[in-house]
Amino acid sequence: MLRATGLRDEDLARPLIGIANTWTEIGPCNYHLKELAEHVKAGVRAAGGTPLEFNTVSISDGITMGSEGMRTSLVSREVIADSIELVTRGNLLDALVVLVGCDKTIPGGVMALARMDIPGLILYGGSIAPGQFHERPVTIQDVFEAIGAHARGGMSDEDLHALECSACPGAGACGGQFTANTMALVCEFLGIAPMGLSSIPATNKTKETAGHKAGEMVIELLRRDVRPSAIITAQSLENAIAGVAATGGSTNAVLHLLAIAQEARLPLVIDDFDRISARTPLLADLKPGGRFVATDLYAAGGTALVAQRLRQAGLLHGDCRTVTGKSIGEEAAAAKETPGQEVVLPAAKPLKPTGGLVILKGNLAPEGCVVKVAGHNIQEFRGPARVFDSEEASFAALQQGGIRAGDVVVIRYEGPNGGPGMREMLAVTAALVGAGLGDSVALLTDGRFSGATHGLMAGHVAPEAAAGGPIAALRDGDIIVFDIPKRALRAEVSDDVLRERLRSWTPPAPRYTSGVMAKYALLVSSASRGAITTVPAGVRSLSAPAPATAPLPARTI
Repeated sequence: MLRATGLRDEDLARPLIGIANTWTEIGPCNYHLKELAEHVKAGVRAAGGTPLEFNTVSISDGITMGSEGMRTSLVSREVIADSIELVTRGNLLDALVVLVGCDKTIPGGVMALARMDIPGLILYGGSIAPGQFHERPVTIQDVFEAIGAHARGGMSDEDLHALECSACPGAGACGGQFTANTMALVCEFLGIAPMGLSSIPATNKTKETAGHKAGEMVIELLRRDVRPSAIITAQSLENAIAGVAATGGSTNAVLHLLAIAQEARLPLVIDDFDRISARTPLLADLKPGGRFVATDLYAAGGTALVAQRLRQAGLLHGDCRTVTGKSIGEEAAAAKETPGQEVVLPAAKPLKPTGGLVILKGNLAPEGCVVKVAGHNIQEFRGPARVFDSEEASFAALQQGGIRAGDVVVIRYEGPNGGPGMREMLAVTAALVGAGLGDSVALLTDGRFSGATHGLMAGHVAPEAAAGGPIAALRDGDIIVFDIPKRALRAEVSDDVLRERLRSWTPPAPRYTSGVMAKYALLVSSASRGAITTVPAGVRSLSAPAPATAPLPARTI
């Protein structure tokens, strides 16, 4: 069968290296990965391996945002991990290079590597260049915020269309420190992606060389039998969290790192993010809250410069291994800072003394919720709830002028199970900013936020409404309090009243009763555990006990 595809005896005698590609023609994030894969395969061949490329799926958050299609995005993370595992196990592949580009392909790829624990690495396709609009750089974030400005009469139809046409000028993932670039940094700080190669922008010519090096590198990992379990450790997870905190990264990193930790069978809980963020200064002036984009970070010295700053401040576990063969401390020491750059500040002069993420708990979020504090200085907020049972209902109210300064917008039944799929709320949050309400309205949801979201927004509220969490008991007019210093999110409603309301509550009917969405809703865990799909409690295999994710055997080369 393999001879029919052109392989010869000498090809079959070499190790078989899977090139798991997330290429798609739908959207810019992964559009260029077909070409990049050719350079990776050339590197594999040059180092003595036989590359076998296969594809998996990709859903663009930016394209599906604000629509029913957005429910599929987080579901795709599980499908990506599962499909990579199936092809790799089914074909007894010896090692993997996973080419990723957008929000869910990155964590999905890492989850697959951690689950199978065979030699492999992640290579990120890189960030898009900023667009130009009225002689200023713009990203997809500007488009979503312009929708709110347009609705309030602050932008013409012509300008909105011109901005839409210019914001994304070519291949690459969304340009700010949104979810894709956050997770790409996470992979480098975990050590599972080669530092310095992944962060090269998508259209930079040196990306081709990076692909070739990645192909050579995976063969060296196989020769030395270096597996993800030797790289993704409790300490490297802390490094990744510190990197997110120092760069004002996406709240989605919380969800994805919890999922990666579970696949790697490592202890990590939601409170760890607050602990690490509290000791980590915010050092990078990146969008959505700052001035610069990912291509600016690369030009300033790259993610290695962020690692260097953290190492100098004693906030990096420098001896953690990486797929390059060097420790992350060695990679950080080798960083070259561009003179005069303003993107990454010294640790002694940070943008803020603590990192960009906080975890709040209280009678509305007993299991916790996530708030990104980079990009705003609001420490406390108190206001009446405006409760909506879907993103669409809240967006319609905003467009009609029904949300006012001082309100707390509550969007529920958008969690992992209730959505299903835990949609991102960028359409709403960006429109609030565009309408001039970004600093005067708070929002909480059991759904997610885009990495492009900024303002006082609490996401991942758990337990979710569909599971009977306290957010299901909220009513219009209930007073809600955000208290960042005390890490509290609460309703000024007694526990007795909340319990009484929940006694008469009935869960909504599932939106899907068949297909992948129904399967996901049945199997998905709480956001506080990473929203991964798991075997339901009480269901046990009838076969003899064995690890469900046993690593593939090593192959001598």
